[in-house]
Amino acid sequence: MFAHKKGMGALLGAMFALLAIAAPAQAFDTTNVAFVQTSANTTSIPVGHAEFCAARPAECTANSNPIAAMPLTEALWQQLQAVNSHYNQTVVSVTDQDLYQVNEFWTYPNGYGDCEDFALAKRRDLINAGWPESVLLMSVVKQADGEGHAVLLVRTDRGDLVLDNQVGTIDLWSATPYKFIKRQSQADAGQWVDMIDSREIVVATAAVN
Repeated sequence: MFAHKKGMGALLGAMFALLAIAAPAQAFDTTNVAFVQTSANTTSIPVGHAEFCAARPAECTANSNPIAAMPLTEALWQQLQAVNSHYNQTVVSVTDQDLYQVNEFWTYPNGYGDCEDFALAKRRDLINAGWPESVLLMSVVKQADGEGHAVLLVRTDRGDLVLDNQVGTIDLWSATPYKFIKRQSQADAGQWVDMIDSREIVVATAAVN
């Protein structure tokens, strides 16, 4: 789907609202509602990501020294905004079926791409900018209509932030309309873990479909 773009004023307002959520902390509590809880064991890897890893094994390796969360400074927040906006504004959203004649194909966008391609490109650019791989997590969610969707989940000391090609803002996971299903493991980019999303409003919405 095409991204919904918002003005810079709205983005800056969202930034200041986000920065007010919690004071910077040396030790943060990942059991806080700002973080998506996960299961202890690994789960099935999405087929598209398994194929992506087979083609690019160097991008799906274990993290020798995983960082639990990135301290979110104003400069890094602006960097997230810039990367998110760049791809949302320059890549045309096209389904894998229309673009590659297959149901699922994870790759980097070539000017066109499906939701996971947006997320992969954002992840790559942030890694190249110095962000640790362990805080940049490809994630599968379910939309209110029951359709699957992929986003990039960024784990910061202020909470889990969602970079999404369908909206122009970067929001806390709990402020999105999705049911969170599973994401990459922080310990290993080639493994996935289930996410525990028990929010009643999301469960109720998904149950209708």
